[in-house]
Amino acid sequence: MPSVPRLVIAAPSSGSGKTTVATGLMAAFAARGLAVSPHKVGPDYIDPGYHTLASGRVGRNLDAYLCGPELVGPLFLHGARGCDIAVVEGVMGLYDGAAGEGELASTAHVAKLLRAPVVLVVDASSQSRSVAALVHGFASWDPQVRVGGVILNKVASDRHEELLRDALDSAGVPVLGVLRRAAQVDTPSRHLGLVPVAERRAEAVDAVAAMGAQVSDGCDLEALLGLARSAGALSCAAWNAAEVLGSSPPPPLPVPTLGAAPPDPRFRPEGPRPQTPDGLEGAGPRVRVAVAGGPAFTFSYAEHAELLIAAGAEVVAFDPLRDEQLPDGVAGLVIGGGFPEVYAAELSANEPLRKAVAALAQSGAPVAAECAGLLYLCRELDGLPMCGVLDASARMTERLTLGYRDAVAVGDSSLAVAGTRMRAHEFHRTVVEPGSGTAPAWGIRSPQRRVEGFVQQGVHASYLHTHWAAGPGVARRFVERCRTS
Repeated sequence: MPSVPRLVIAAPSSGSGKTTVATGLMAAFAARGLAVSPHKVGPDYIDPGYHTLASGRVGRNLDAYLCGPELVGPLFLHGARGCDIAVVEGVMGLYDGAAGEGELASTAHVAKLLRAPVVLVVDASSQSRSVAALVHGFASWDPQVRVGGVILNKVASDRHEELLRDALDSAGVPVLGVLRRAAQVDTPSRHLGLVPVAERRAEAVDAVAAMGAQVSDGCDLEALLGLARSAGALSCAAWNAAEVLGSSPPPPLPVPTLGAAPPDPRFRPEGPRPQTPDGLEGAGPRVRVAVAGGPAFTFSYAEHAELLIAAGAEVVAFDPLRDEQLPDGVAGLVIGGGFPEVYAAELSANEPLRKAVAALAQSGAPVAAECAGLLYLCRELDGLPMCGVLDASARMTERLTLGYRDAVAVGDSSLAVAGTRMRAHEFHRTVVEPGSGTAPAWGIRSPQRRVEGFVQQGVHASYLHTHWAAGPGVARRFVERCRTS
């Protein structure tokens, strides 16, 4: 039964400093020469980019809603293979899960599935003695969640720290770190959260370095490492893309970096260790699948590329902001999430690539587009010409659309057969009109019943983000269609 030292970094609420502490811990442990496995609870795509920068390994998500509780442990072990320690950043408040689903997909739920101790990050900026009641409440709420320590964030002074420590002496939870306010660790935000690493490479490197230094100076790393080593063994095997697809496993192939900027060697003295999938090779000749990356398309789960390779694809990354043509010999195209609305003018100006994408789609080749990819395939975005694959227009709005979705494939497509059920996540401030084509991509079962997205020829375009590890047949079907289209 495999055992990887691990910590879950949680907080009473969003905005408490989880990302600062988790990323700083990854950088601090990596600077000590440890191989650090970075993870994020939930569907967030942006924080894992900072985790990758800090650890030198690809950031991975653990989502008990999208993938099911049974895959949390296997996916964790897959990402943590060969590592000395894993740091898991939580989502929202410790006990906040999918709306109306109890603890499902909460940080507490994932911590229990991983049998991992929790470190609670508390924003102490506006309290002193009350911190003891807060920590006691979170530590005692669920006896199966082991809160092994607290890190106090935004502490104003030595006197403030003394008051906080005195109060916490009675709570029975050790203080494992104290962090002062520090502007240099701040990361800018906009309409959908933090600005991704790929859009602010130099500034992100400096911010992560500052996080690592702050955590190293203010936290007891030895005590945190000892707490991580107290995690219990897991009774499951690591997820393996080749095994779930039933393909044979010859030597592994490298997985390209798609959206996030590559790791910075300053956080690993010997340089980042490459991570490759577990012997991925599909049957039959390989087909080339182009996957959009770069600053405009930063959202992608690492397992998607691994599954495509396992199904027999050669995955080739390209940047729609820079490349004027698709990679040579491409038989299929995957365009994930990101921020095309921020780069609409640049994407529109790259007319040669827009025409190449439209030509590939018109040929009947499989094209899978999620959220940002959907916008890119529209006729226009905020009045600027896009690829024109879909007879629809997209525009920014003030309204945030956010939440998990229970979806079913309305008809057959390059990704799924009719009736295929998938869990999904929706997160955007744009609207596409019309919201669906004559052949919709998905029927949403909850929270409200509706259809959305587009299926035409080989194109499957939708606002919904799905995690293919929960339905690996999606990757197999896509690659098979690439071979036959």
